[in-house]
Amino acid sequence: MGWAQGASNAERRTARQFESVRRQPSLLFDFLRQMPKGGDLHNHLTGAVYAESFIRWAAQDGLCVDRETAALAPPPCDPEKNKPAAATAYQDVGLYAHMLDAYSMRGWLPARESGHDHFFATFGKFGAATNSHYADMLAEVRSRAAGDHLEYLELMFNPDGGKAAALGARLGWNDDLGKLRDALLTGGLRDIVAEAGRGLDQIEAAEQRELHCGAPEADPGCAVEARYLYQVARGLPRELVFAQILAGFEMASRDPRVVGLNLVMAEDWYVPIHDFNLHMRMLDFLHELYPKVHITLHAGELTLQIAPPEELFHIRASIERGHAQRIGHGVDLMYEPDPAGLLRKMAKEKILVEICLTSNDSILGVSGARHPLPVYMRYGVPVALATDDAGVSRSTITQEYQRAVETYGLTYLQLKKMARASLEYSFLPGQSLWANFDKLQKVGICAGGARKAKNQSSGCAQLLSTSEKAKAQWQLEKAFADFESRF
Repeated sequence: MGWAQGASNAERRTARQFESVRRQPSLLFDFLRQMPKGGDLHNHLTGAVYAESFIRWAAQDGLCVDRETAALAPPPCDPEKNKPAAATAYQDVGLYAHMLDAYSMRGWLPARESGHDHFFATFGKFGAATNSHYADMLAEVRSRAAGDHLEYLELMFNPDGGKAAALGARLGWNDDLGKLRDALLTGGLRDIVAEAGRGLDQIEAAEQRELHCGAPEADPGCAVEARYLYQVARGLPRELVFAQILAGFEMASRDPRVVGLNLVMAEDWYVPIHDFNLHMRMLDFLHELYPKVHITLHAGELTLQIAPPEELFHIRASIERGHAQRIGHGVDLMYEPDPAGLLRKMAKEKILVEICLTSNDSILGVSGARHPLPVYMRYGVPVALATDDAGVSRSTITQEYQRAVETYGLTYLQLKKMARASLEYSFLPGQSLWANFDKLQKVGICAGGARKAKNQSSGCAQLLSTSEKAKAQWQLEKAFADFESRF
């Protein structure tokens, strides 16, 4: 049976190797780090950066740090008022440790502060160090992804730097969404979107230089494909949220690097709860005008400890009214109305859940048997592991895979399916390599192997040259074949 039969044998040998190291954490980590993982679909750019980098950039930029809160701020600094230069941390061990702890979950003490509050507070503390360092952040994240054998990232950030929100604040609210949209577009939003695209050009060019892409000493991160999800700050006033959502739809319609949008910020805060139905109305309205724009939504990142029972309906609403093609987190699944019906719907409609195990544990205190991952898998809902905010959580995608194995006893084939699902349900454009993903049946013209280019038919080569999704999937299959050949 040619390549398929050979892969099957190699796959079985690899699965046996996996089983042999399952209960040896160090060996398991090494196996999983080398394993191809496809894509990370739920990754906040600023949250993906490690605290050490923010301290370095703060020192370079001459920022100040509040000794009490560790929050960064522009100069002038005043050591006499406990606001020295951030560079002071390199000579002050206690201050350096305090900053690391404040910008991540490293020093989180449950007895002093909830994981939820500590996590979300980090962004305001290190935020001043992000302003001129988007290229540095992209370079760091892509380089680390390559080390973990990822090939694709969908990164959440706001390319317009808050200008759409500022325009929304200036124009104010109009409950007639059509008129509000027209006012924003004629009031300068199109120019903001165009400027954001040019800014993204500059950021990516600087990132390429940082990674030495195209040079002999190119960083492996250059081979990692990165696309962007326009992130909307849903905790802002409604006119600002609508302006950002509209900017996301506009930018995703015009710039192929922006593959969709997402709504971010803590789901249980007052405005995201109070305005949730309004936000769904906004998405529903704009989806009708921009039906090709992809939507993934944070939904169900809630528990009964942080939200009342009547608010645990966001997963279904995000799918039915928000038109979400993927769900981020989905932790409160079993507290939603008719969870079995919701699960069947998600399985039938192929709504993938972006699973963030470490984040859900540290922020919500949900882990182990209380986490719905096994339930999603039992009902056939597609799932993929993701990091969420790897820098803040002090985690990596490899650690997410290891946590899934050690907690739920997942097999090599289950992990492999998750990696493949991360590309199948990505927002990369083009036809899928899979005619039937559930049965792992490739489209007929590409039914051969992925290890050697000569195995491609002319039809398959044509598909790979015209479909970015199929090309990424083919690369993943080749990576799996190479990985499994070692065993």
